[in-house]
Formats: sequence, structure tokens, C-alpha cells
Amino acid sequence: MVSLLPAALAAGGFTDLELGLTLWTVVLFAIFAFVLTKLGWKPLLAMIEEREKGIHDAVGSAQKANEEAQRLLAQHQELIREAGRQREEIVKRALADAETVKTDLIAQARAESDRMVQKAKEQIEREKKLAIQELRSSVADLAVEAASKIVQSSLTPEAQKKLVHDFIDNLPQARG
Repeated sequence: MVSLLPAALAAGGFTDLELGLTLWTVVLFAIFAFVLTKLGWKPLLAMIEEREKGIHDAVGSAQKANEEAQRLLAQHQELIREAGRQREEIVKRALADAETVKTDLIAQARAESDRMVQKAKEQIEREKKLAIQELRSSVADLAVEAASKIVQSSLTPEAQKKLVHDFIDNLPQARG
């Protein structure tokens, strides 16, 4: 590789630098830096700071939104858990109520059945007593009729009936 520096020095390129041009370049750069500092630097810094603040605010807002979303998610999950607990409680109560209704219906059916059986027994007992009474009356009438044929002249019909009734009353009572 060929170096350009020795060639420039040999040609007198760097030694012939004009002092005035260098001085004006430095002065102009200083003026430009001063003007840029006074006029452009502060607005540029303000714009950068404003942009930084905007980004910072956006990050803060995003964090707040994220925290709010997390809070709402936790609240929603708690509501779901509470709804599940309430659903389970409702099902338990419904099952308990159904069991109570079932028990009540069974008890009512048994009570009604017992009442019907008792009523039937009472009806049977009444009809049995009525049948026994009718049977006694029929037996008494038959006995009176038979006795009247046997002893027609010695007893009056009322006396015969009294005799038969006394006889029936002295018979052993029917078992019931």
C-alpha cells in the first residue's frame, strides 16, 4: 500500500496551509456552535426531554393499565370462584329441599295409608256388629217362630220373644 502522506509533504501540500482559512474555519465553527447552542440546542434538548417524558408517561400508563388489567383479571377470577361456590350451595340446597319434600311426601302417604286402613277397620267393625245384630234378630225371629209352633197355646208371642231374647243374651258373645 502506498502512503499518500509522503507524496503530499513532498509536493508541499500540508505546509502551504493558509492560516487565514484555518482561522476563519475555527471562527465560523465557534459561531455555528454558539448559535446552535443558543438557538437550537435548548429546543433540541427540550424536544428530546419531551419525547423522553412522553415515552416515560406511556410506559407508566402501560404499567398502570397492566396493573388494572391484572386487578380486573383477579377480580373476575374471584367472581367466577364465588359463582361456583354459589352454584354448589344452590345445588346442595336443592338436593336437601328435594330430600325434605320426598320425606314429607312419604310421611303423608304413610299417614294417609294408615288413616285408610283405620277407616277400613272401623267400617269392617261396624258392618260386623251390624251383621251380628241382624243375625241375632233373625235367629230370635226364627227361634220365636219355632217356639211358637211348639208352644202355641202356653205362651203369648211377646213372652216367647222375651224368652228368646233372654236366651240369646245369655249366649257367649261372638269374638271380634
